[in-house]
Amino acid sequence: MPAKPETAAAGVLEGAVTSFLNYCRVEKGLAANSLEAYSRDLRQFAASLPARGEIPSTDGLRSYLDSLYARGLSAGSVARHLATLRNFYRFLVAEGTLATDPAEHLASPRQWQRIPHYLNREEIERLLGAPDAAKPNGVRDRSMLELLYATGLRVSELCGLRTGDLQFDLGVVRTTGKGNKQRMVPVGRPALASVERYLAEGRPKLLRGRPSPYLFITARAARLTRQGFWKLLAGYGRKAGIFRHLTPHVIRHSFATHLLEGGADLRSVQTMLGHADISTTQIYTHVARARLRQTVDRHHPRA
Repeated sequence: MPAKPETAAAGVLEGAVTSFLNYCRVEKGLAANSLEAYSRDLRQFAASLPARGEIPSTDGLRSYLDSLYARGLSAGSVARHLATLRNFYRFLVAEGTLATDPAEHLASPRQWQRIPHYLNREEIERLLGAPDAAKPNGVRDRSMLELLYATGLRVSELCGLRTGDLQFDLGVVRTTGKGNKQRMVPVGRPALASVERYLAEGRPKLLRGRPSPYLFITARAARLTRQGFWKLLAGYGRKAGIFRHLTPHVIRHSFATHLLEGGADLRSVQTMLGHADISTTQIYTHVARARLRQTVDRHHPRA
């Protein structure tokens, strides 16, 4: 018995989404978090379609984006949904499922560029001193905070580190970021010393003879998860008197901001952060502008 038209159409869309996600995982090498975000956006998109389940044209896409605004989503959230749809439709055209790309001419939501929130150096020192160094998990947490601030790693990169990824003789850490791309990031001496202490004193007590390839582990010898580290960081933030939405990305922003304040160039910061495009790193140009102002005030005769 032939399938009903709406069922067949829905099956085409469902199959296209599955193929797209497989392409992103296998050929583009996207991380699990990125794949989950794509999957979530496309499931929401498919659920909004009429019963006939056809792949929407430009007008249908505009209506969907309008519905996101009507639900109260910010311009940034709508822009993320649009980026997902653009990648999806580009894939459909490349695969021959569609002859033209209806998402090609959609205008991106206008967004105000927000200065990323970051901690000042005094707040960083209070945060680094928050863990209890007399306990094995405190030694671990201090070394994680030191390494996060010293390298600007993403939290998923930090939690995914293995014991061999940190090269003490060279003073670098090897990490795998978005798109399965590896990079080497320099590590300062305080962070290296903190991790060495953790390896000597904290990690063996947490492992209690059990094996684990991961650098940062729990008392059950399992890898510390992103969610687990978020909770730990929030607790240490409260202990240090930092209550302003403290997240691992705030530490990443602090790393980049303090580098630029110290005179680092934007390209070097881009490389260390693992940004594929310099435009992503340019959110930190507020620091460069502030430094220019200080330079003019200090050195120009008419300042």
